Amino acid sequence: MPARLTALDSSFLHLEDGGAHMHVAAVMTFDGPAPAYDELLDAIQARLHLVPRYRQRLAFVPLGQGRPRWVDDPHFNAGYHIRHTALPAPGGDEELKRLAARIFGQRLDRAKPLWEIWLVEGLSDERFAILSKTHHAVVDGVSGVDIVSVLFDAAREPAPPAPPASPWLPRPVPTATELLAEALLERTTVPAEAARGVRALTRAPRLVARRVARGVGGLGSMAAASLSPAPRSPLNVPIGPHRRYTWVDADLARFKAIKASLGGTVNDVVLTSVALALGRWMRDRGEDTEGLELRAMVPVSVRAEAQRGALGNRVATMWAPLPVGVEDPIACFDDVHAAMKGLKESGQAVGAETLTQLADFAPPTIMSQAARLQARQRFFNLVVTNVPGPQFELYLLGRRLRGLYPVVPLALKQALGIAIMSYNGRLGFGLLGDFDALPDLEDIATHLEEAIDDLGAATGADDRYGRTGPRRRPTGVVPS
Repeated sequence: MPARLTALDSSFLHLEDGGAHMHVAAVMTFDGPAPAYDELLDAIQARLHLVPRYRQRLAFVPLGQGRPRWVDDPHFNAGYHIRHTALPAPGGDEELKRLAARIFGQRLDRAKPLWEIWLVEGLSDERFAILSKTHHAVVDGVSGVDIVSVLFDAAREPAPPAPPASPWLPRPVPTATELLAEALLERTTVPAEAARGVRALTRAPRLVARRVARGVGGLGSMAAASLSPAPRSPLNVPIGPHRRYTWVDADLARFKAIKASLGGTVNDVVLTSVALALGRWMRDRGEDTEGLELRAMVPVSVRAEAQRGALGNRVATMWAPLPVGVEDPIACFDDVHAAMKGLKESGQAVGAETLTQLADFAPPTIMSQAARLQARQRFFNLVVTNVPGPQFELYLLGRRLRGLYPVVPLALKQALGIAIMSYNGRLGFGLLGDFDALPDLEDIATHLEEAIDDLGAATGADDRYGRTGPRRRPTGVVPS
């Protein structure tokens, strides 16, 4: 694991300003009685050697002369990070959502390792919950799946984890003088890295030329997408530190049946559902959506298979249009599918990855200002991130993981973030909203459920994949 934060990881620290909290998180519900706190503490401590970043904290270079680096926390105490609480009666999903919103609205302490896990008792229907949050500088959504797979079991009665080769002993924390000297020394190595790149250029000119061409084309596509700001919307207002949180649970087989009926991808169906839901919510608020197309920032993983399990961020972004003014489900899907196909062909994700790599050579002070500038520009209206999760049952101390609902952080002037993660045949939509700007967050969740129903009914996919239960006439379809 590299000790120095990458430019992208460092930018998440700079973005954490005002009411923004840059941690990714999740609500997980389990079957059965909650384990004892000490039992959970022991189980997680037994696996911390598999995720050594969880015992490291940030060390900041004096005078801002380098990006922060990770150092071992000499005072690490797992009991600080693994916490215990209980819900008030009746202990339903509403009480769990309110608790999750309160926890997700609290900033992580930068003087300690940047993660927390909460054991939540008092949940109804013979369940308990785990709330987790980890700073975005530590982990992105895709590598986060690997960490969850490490911390949990794939069998109800697994073999005990292999013990570490040796007891963990924290390495000495570098002094301020050492941090500064190390950062300045690293700057002198950049020319050597450039020379190494020149040698590679002479060895494989055509390969490099193709990569450069792809990167330049992608950068051009990104620049064109960013020339005009995203349209004004009730989602783009100043936010505070407090949050609301809710979720929608969906069947992955249903989304695959809709995809099979219409073509495209499951992600196209996800984005269409979000577009339909937001359009109805805006019209309920009296907003004019005629011809309106919101812009979603859609993170795309560029992590190679060989990099799975490594921490840090390997993501690029695409700007995905959400045609909220289109009320017909099929027409809305057609617009989304055509737009996403065009974005992939344009190389926009390649351009974004090129930018994140180039940023590693930018002075830290410039990166800080660039991150703050990006947070204040209206390049997108909201984030919609869809992360594939494990398609098999996971267990924690013999208790089955029932539901998994992710969280994507809010940036300044961005009042809504929607994160989606698949798990064991289900799709969990996690909706995080600013407390003051979105008092009607549950209405968006209701419209999302309706939009999924309408897509299933309009395509006939519900009949093909065997859905049972009452049918509704699709909201956006005029009966013949």
